[in-house]
Amino acid sequence: MFTAIVLLFCWRKVAAQRVASVVGNFVSLTISIMLLHQVWNNGIQTMQAGNWSAPFGITFVADVFGSTLVLLTSIAGLAVSIFSTAGISKARMRFGYFPILHFLLMGLSGAFLTGDIFNLYVWFEIIIIASFVLMTLGGRKPQIEGGIKYVTMNLLASVIFLTAIGILYGLTGSLNMADLSLKVAQVQNRGLVNVTALLFFVGFGIKSAIFPLYFWLPSSYHTPPSAIAAIFGGLLTKVGVYAMLRVFTLIFVPDEFVRTTFTIIAGATLLTGVLGAIVKTDVRKIFSYLIVSHIGYMIAGLAMFNEAALTGALFYLVHDIMVKTNLFLICGLIFKIKGSLEFKEVGGLYDEYPKLSLLMAVVLFSLVGIPPLSGFWPKILLFQGGFSTGNYFLIISIIIASFFTLWIVAKIWAEIFWKTQPQTETVQADDLAPMKWSRKTLLVGPVLMLAIVSVYIGLGAENIMAVSHHIAIELLDPTAYINAVLGPVAAP
Repeated sequence: MFTAIVLLFCWRKVAAQRVASVVGNFVSLTISIMLLHQVWNNGIQTMQAGNWSAPFGITFVADVFGSTLVLLTSIAGLAVSIFSTAGISKARMRFGYFPILHFLLMGLSGAFLTGDIFNLYVWFEIIIIASFVLMTLGGRKPQIEGGIKYVTMNLLASVIFLTAIGILYGLTGSLNMADLSLKVAQVQNRGLVNVTALLFFVGFGIKSAIFPLYFWLPSSYHTPPSAIAAIFGGLLTKVGVYAMLRVFTLIFVPDEFVRTTFTIIAGATLLTGVLGAIVKTDVRKIFSYLIVSHIGYMIAGLAMFNEAALTGALFYLVHDIMVKTNLFLICGLIFKIKGSLEFKEVGGLYDEYPKLSLLMAVVLFSLVGIPPLSGFWPKILLFQGGFSTGNYFLIISIIIASFFTLWIVAKIWAEIFWKTQPQTETVQADDLAPMKWSRKTLLVGPVLMLAIVSVYIGLGAENIMAVSHHIAIELLDPTAYINAVLGPVAAP
């Protein structure tokens, strides 16, 4: 928030905005590393806003789950900020691009750290407002159309979310999530509790773009510039996934019926998302559908609801944030070089930029999960979770979705990198080649940085697995979370 406020005073000073944004994200990254180090070594940290003790005041809770997502947000935010210094037009910067980007990052971090269900709703609204402005900044017709679909569906999700909060408050008289964990279990009217849980699921389901509520995402994520699409593709849907994992482990522990519902929706999300990607010929639309499909891996972990599956879902969440952010930045580079992302208009990228193409290949292989890259290990854990619960429907869905993802990536490689450049009437000049070395570095550097992080996630999988396993244990047994917020005598 501090960086966003500073940037408001540099509204017309583009150079100052670029420097302040990158420096602010470096500071944010440093603080998020220190926060995760503190939580990992000293346990869950809490802060009571205004010194109003829980459950009466607003509580902020930093556990390993929330702190890890804040760290991932900082890494993605830094990469997008550096890319934006050269990839976003000065006109957009003069209309407040950088301050709004930092308000969006503030909303994301706030959502990951809040311990109050109504406060989570408030952070969601901040995210929606900031992302809608970013999406429509520039005022082109496709942006406005995409922005309207985006904001309409997200406002509908917010109304459902707020209704569910109202019912929950009426049932328990509390909004503190740790307190709700204890009080919801004591409510006698289980039918109303189940209806409330369903409302939360629908609200979060729209935000995380699960089947059949995802249609707004492929219609809107391809419209803004690649830097904006990168932060959307990497992080926005993951807030919904985070909220679902948090609420359906802490407040509403899923019973057999709910797990069966999650199983059907996870499988449908995996398959319909990847089938939508197959028929598209625009690379950003393909990646938008793959966002939908790959949300299914995380919901599958929640549906299986055991240690191995939740560890796999959390590992996949870490991997997916880095890879999806990078894929949309790569789209920005391809657009700079070719002037289009349509298969029929582009080709020959490997001949022109072999080193850059190999860098992009690392990210694409990570997306598919080629061993030992980052997408491979969480699928092993999900298979383990599926076999231990006998959930063969999800195992088969994951195998089919993985196969089609491989087929789609091979098609992208063949069309964009391998094929010779088509001789169309409107061949776009290469905007990347004549750029100064420093500007090229600002565009390629973030892609390289995120690719290194993805390679580390794959080659250092034991470290990511340890963190994911730690989070899964905390989610399955929230006693430590409740004790940290309410005190050691509160938990049963």
